[in-house]
Amino acid sequence: MAQALQLARKTAANTPSMSDMRDNPGKFDQLEWAEDILGDGYESTTLNVGKDPGDTGEEEAVLVRALPDAPTGKPALLWVHGMSDYFFQEHVAEHYVAQGYPFYALDLRGCGRAHPGRGPWHYITDLRFYFPELTLAAELITSRHGEIIPFAHSTGGLIVPLWADDVRRNDPSAHKTIRGIILNSPWLDMQFSRPAVAIMRPVVNALGKRLPSIPLPAAGVGTYGQSISATAHGEWTFNTTFKPVEGHRKYLGWLRAIFQGQKLIHDGIDTGVPTLTLCSSHSYLNKPYSPAADTADTVLDVAQIQKWAPTLSDDTEVEVIDGARHDVFLSERHAREAAVAAADAWLGNLTDSGSETEENA
Repeated sequence: MAQALQLARKTAANTPSMSDMRDNPGKFDQLEWAEDILGDGYESTTLNVGKDPGDTGEEEAVLVRALPDAPTGKPALLWVHGMSDYFFQEHVAEHYVAQGYPFYALDLRGCGRAHPGRGPWHYITDLRFYFPELTLAAELITSRHGEIIPFAHSTGGLIVPLWADDVRRNDPSAHKTIRGIILNSPWLDMQFSRPAVAIMRPVVNALGKRLPSIPLPAAGVGTYGQSISATAHGEWTFNTTFKPVEGHRKYLGWLRAIFQGQKLIHDGIDTGVPTLTLCSSHSYLNKPYSPAADTADTVLDVAQIQKWAPTLSDDTEVEVIDGARHDVFLSERHAREAAVAAADAWLGNLTDSGSETEENA
């Protein structure tokens, strides 16, 4: 763990601080944007985040923006995807742009648009290795819009609270630009029985350190993917190279990184900002597709989400969305609308309270 942290710090050292970026807002204007794969209304740019601590090559992340992205006086939203995932939720972006929130999304190194065309997908041996691209994206966005609200799903919902806690401890001035966090079914615990996890953890920690590239046995039958994909039982169209219906292959070193990240959550962190968690009312785990999968989280144990989410900050809310899927914004219409309404209400209260504070200052 100490060696991994040292490597993560070495990578982050090559990235300018958030304070430096805010002092140089012209760097945002120097970004080279091109039409995104989503087409009209979206642009993307590549962010060089330095050498990957666990590899020999230069790593890149991809920042996507919905147009228009002119400052509106509201915080910008930054979507951070989950495992075997990338940003394609155009309906979410369009909704919030219409509400006056500038909207961005980040494909993390080795994922989606940012996959280099070689090596495994979404492979990492320490979740803190993602901090440089989160920091750089936040620097760039806040240099233009002042404040940011990460909107993080699943594995992204594990990474972002860890990152916010790190920023709070190590760069307090930058932390002030994080207005709040919205978590969409965050992966805060391992979705197996306690005895199974107790057996798995020391084995994974030991073997994952020595043999990180060992592939894990394929698990599940793609129930979640089938429930959302328009090619199966769902209504959503997405790139199945970036996001296979059955998910990408997973590796022992990656699983060790997840265990370590979840342990940090359980030991106690503090995002230091208001944090909203959205999740389904119930789970439907380790079962083949049936219509029941369309109204449940088929990936994570929602009881675990509801247990750990309130510990992430002194100011937390958990909104349980009846009948939601794992990505609550890819749910069937009734649950999707409920999720959007819950996020809208929370954002409204957050931004209204901020305006009142500024007026009274």
